[in-house]
Amino acid sequence: MSERLAIGSGPESIRVLKKALVDGILPDTYVSAGALVHMEQVSGGLASVAADEDSPLPVSASALSPPVLAGLLAAHAYVYRLRSRKTNDGVETYEEETTPPREILSAVLAAKTWSGVPALRGVIGAPVLRRDGTLLQKPGYDPATGLYLAAKVALPEVPSKPTAEQVAEARAFLLNRFLRDFPWSAPADRANYLALLATPILRHYTRSLTPFALIDATMPASGKTILTGGPGMLYGQRVLPWTYSEEELRKSITAVLAEQVGVVVFDNLAEGTTIDSAILAQLVTGGVWADRQLGSSRTLAVVNDRLWMATGNNLQVGGDMASRTIRVHLDPNMPRPEERDQSGFGIPHLDQWITVPANQLTVLWHLLVLVLDWTRAGGPKAAGLSMRQFTPWAQALGGFLAHHGIGGFLTNTADVRAIDEDESRWATFLTCWHDRHGNKPFTSAELRRDAEPVRLGSDEHDPWDGQFITTPTGRLPNPLQLGRLLTGQAGRWRGNHVLRTGPHERGNRGVYWVERADTPNPG
Repeated sequence: MSERLAIGSGPESIRVLKKALVDGILPDTYVSAGALVHMEQVSGGLASVAADEDSPLPVSASALSPPVLAGLLAAHAYVYRLRSRKTNDGVETYEEETTPPREILSAVLAAKTWSGVPALRGVIGAPVLRRDGTLLQKPGYDPATGLYLAAKVALPEVPSKPTAEQVAEARAFLLNRFLRDFPWSAPADRANYLALLATPILRHYTRSLTPFALIDATMPASGKTILTGGPGMLYGQRVLPWTYSEEELRKSITAVLAEQVGVVVFDNLAEGTTIDSAILAQLVTGGVWADRQLGSSRTLAVVNDRLWMATGNNLQVGGDMASRTIRVHLDPNMPRPEERDQSGFGIPHLDQWITVPANQLTVLWHLLVLVLDWTRAGGPKAAGLSMRQFTPWAQALGGFLAHHGIGGFLTNTADVRAIDEDESRWATFLTCWHDRHGNKPFTSAELRRDAEPVRLGSDEHDPWDGQFITTPTGRLPNPLQLGRLLTGQAGRWRGNHVLRTGPHERGNRGVYWVERADTPNPG
């Protein structure tokens, strides 16, 4: 039977309605960032038919607005006011069902404090480990974590203590069937991918930031999109186009963080794209993303609990992204990978297989078995691993993989540095500078003149052989621009070379020189 709520004057109605909300009159209603939200099933959602398509979760946490609240009250309560009317016997009092006026509903929802209303800290698409090592696997709201499990696939209960046979079967399935036929460039690529696949399950347990994931290949049709679709279909996925505009990238990030997905994929970047974004670097090293809400002056602060990935061919990283990126590289080493004979594959046509919910359940089940076997052993960590802000993540996932005898994790960090376009440009420039001039100091104007082409008859000769540093547009900088570029690199080692700066002997400008690790300071 619906709850009966008698309202009257404006102030009385506000008090009655707010008390009813605090007392839980509406099912599946929670508080998030000071605002009430209601969990509801999304009708008419289309199942993803490809690994490179959006795969949203089946529920939505909708903020309560006056119209939404009016509809929920009509569905779950009998809201009435007492009215009176004249009859032949005098005055009769009767109940009249009513919808509270919009201004009353707005006043109720304007509150920021909702003591007693459960706090919603996130919506997840698959079971996760609680901080005490137990598995959150019952669908719905979990009071211990504040998380709401809206499972992408209906999962039978996973045993807290898997048997040795279950663990062996899970390991064999994941390594010898599911991941067997990808053209991994090295063992590190497979290990790194397994770490990424388990990351959403372990994020709450490890309390750690997660690096940006780069999944690239030497050739199209190598399996990159299937790899991103794996976690995307298990945890909920949003596929975004890549943009070189920092402002547009910021807007995309803010918009997607308002959605209920566990994985965000920048899919199919142009071949050779360099990922060098201050916005992206800020995102992956911050636990909370704060930005102005689109179309509003309100600042939105959202927990960054997503797995961020990008796919493409022969991608590079630049700036600060090199130390914030984990790479999974595929190399089929053949002209047309799409024509490979799949009759002997562990799972033929995996791109179609992974879209079937029952198969997604199989992958998730085996992955959870391995996770719970690791936690039963105490969750041993790989104490020797270090990855800047991501060290807790690296040590936890490294320990998980080592527990199951899977080697190679993060052993391709040198490969990531090798595709660091920014590092490569500056290392080449400083090496060429030192080879040409040793430790001799230059002003920016003198150095810029040294880069001028030398005319030999009718031909022009570049004395730097194309190695002089350029602006982001690919042009040679003027002396002022060059000075700013050099000042920004002072003291930063690039390979075996480092740029130094000091005052000119006249004291009115700066000079720059390059030192090599095995050469003395010129001063």
